[in-house]
Amino acid sequence: MRAIGLIGGLSWESTAIYYQIINQRVRERLGGSHSADSLIWSVDYTTVEDLIFAGRWDEVSALLADAGRKLEDLGAGVLLVCSNTFSKVSDDVARATGVPVLHIADAVGAEVRSRGMRKVGLLGTRFTMEQRFYRDRLVSHGFEVIVPPREQRDLVHDVIFGELVRGVIREASRDAYAEIIDGLAAAGAEGVILGCTEIELLITEKDTTVPLLPTARLHAEAAATFALSG
Repeated sequence: MRAIGLIGGLSWESTAIYYQIINQRVRERLGGSHSADSLIWSVDYTTVEDLIFAGRWDEVSALLADAGRKLEDLGAGVLLVCSNTFSKVSDDVARATGVPVLHIADAVGAEVRSRGMRKVGLLGTRFTMEQRFYRDRLVSHGFEVIVPPREQRDLVHDVIFGELVRGVIREASRDAYAEIIDGLAAAGAEGVILGCTEIELLITEKDTTVPLLPTARLHAEAAATFALSG
């Protein structure tokens, strides 16, 4: 089994999902009391949050690449940047290290493809919904990606940074997200990507009429599969 290196704290609220799902999948596969060989380098979220809002992505890249090198030095055989927004620098981490880096959008894209979906909605931070780094990576897997109108994008973004990364879950926000998801379904989305790893703390398929694609879970499952592949 390869040791899995998680670059987390992006935020730690969703990094906990990664740790849980990876260990659950390893135990399901190997049985008994097995768990994953894993390492977590958890950054101070306020530091990276301030950098991205200041547009200082070069510094984010350097910080996360350094985390990746440290995890590699500690024995990680595969790395994950545990975030959709911060996957903007995943390729930089890959160039700075000598082990595979599993991109979260590739894990999601593979799942969308396996379900035969041709058009999906995307929720996430404004960075994820509006910049090309994430949407283009998804589209390369062969399906169309749509996002909500501007006002709804702002609401989704504000809930993430004002509530979810701080561990705050509000019923009103869940209802607002469900309404936005319904709008994406009405626009032809066959499923909706929860393109911020914290969103799956807020809403599940019990709250919607269309399938949801929880990115932290899918990324973690891909990591477990890769680690166990030898």
